[in-house]
Amino acid sequence: MALLSIVLPAYNEEQNIANATSVLSDILEEQEIPYELVFVNDGSKDGTYREIQKAAESNSHVKGVCFSRNFGKEAAIFAGLEIATGDAVVVMDCDLQHPPQVVPQMWRIWQQGAEVVEGIKSSRGKESLAHKLSAGLFYKIMSKLIRIDMSASSDFKLLDRRVVNVLLELPERNTFFRALTFWVGFKTETVSYEVQERQFGESKWSVLSLMRYAIANATSFSTLPLQMVTFIGVVAIFFSVILGIQTLVKYLSGTAVEGFTTVILLILIVGGWVMISLGIIGHYIARIYEEVKGRPKYIISNTTENIDGNVLGAWRRRERKG
Repeated sequence: MALLSIVLPAYNEEQNIANATSVLSDILEEQEIPYELVFVNDGSKDGTYREIQKAAESNSHVKGVCFSRNFGKEAAIFAGLEIATGDAVVVMDCDLQHPPQVVPQMWRIWQQGAEVVEGIKSSRGKESLAHKLSAGLFYKIMSKLIRIDMSASSDFKLLDRRVVNVLLELPERNTFFRALTFWVGFKTETVSYEVQERQFGESKWSVLSLMRYAIANATSFSTLPLQMVTFIGVVAIFFSVILGIQTLVKYLSGTAVEGFTTVILLILIVGGWVMISLGIIGHYIARIYEEVKGRPKYIISNTTENIDGNVLGAWRRRERKG
């Protein structure tokens, strides 16, 4: 019988582990869906991994791994995909803002032949104005950069085993899971959901962290910012030609005046564009540098007892010898 794996990245979610385990187990057992819950502790500073271990001891369906430090949500998602053994894999937040009640619906759509089931937000729930504005700006920027509508998208989705295997074969270390699931294609269906309120804790995403996330994902997935550098150069040359013609005409007509202010403004404007361009190029050089080093996406320091494998470096399942 087909198995459903649910990957739950967790960072400082000590209060949510037991609740997520209980709620998901009740729903999936009621629907008679064979399942496993894969928690990935992303270097939390609280007792998140201790709670994962407790959940694994009391529920044989629970698996858990602990990173040696915080590697980020993208790394946690891919670690979970690597460890998951299900025929279908759902990725969702362990704070249950992604409603667990939608998971059986995703499962049924997958059984009907869909290979990717996207969770589409119909409502963002209750958020502060600053968070709504920053999130809205983030999705608009990302949609423009990667040419995919990200406005209602989320990490909440179901993937067929074939899709998971394709994602795990990608060699890149700077990944953007949400966009990569669009990029790989496959037969896709959607389900809508309303973002739920967190029962415990607070969101770990701030305006600054969203900006960092946007920049990192934009430079790892799209070359459009580099093309913008060329566009900026063309615009600068265009205005330079116009200004040059204007200056030459005034000189020949004998009406030229001292242009100290104009020169200073031009230097500041051109210098600003140059620095922005160098910054964009620098981000891409940093991405190349990280890829060339060949370091693993994550390092797992501990796993629950029901997981077999090597916990050093980029974790890979191996057959136990002997």
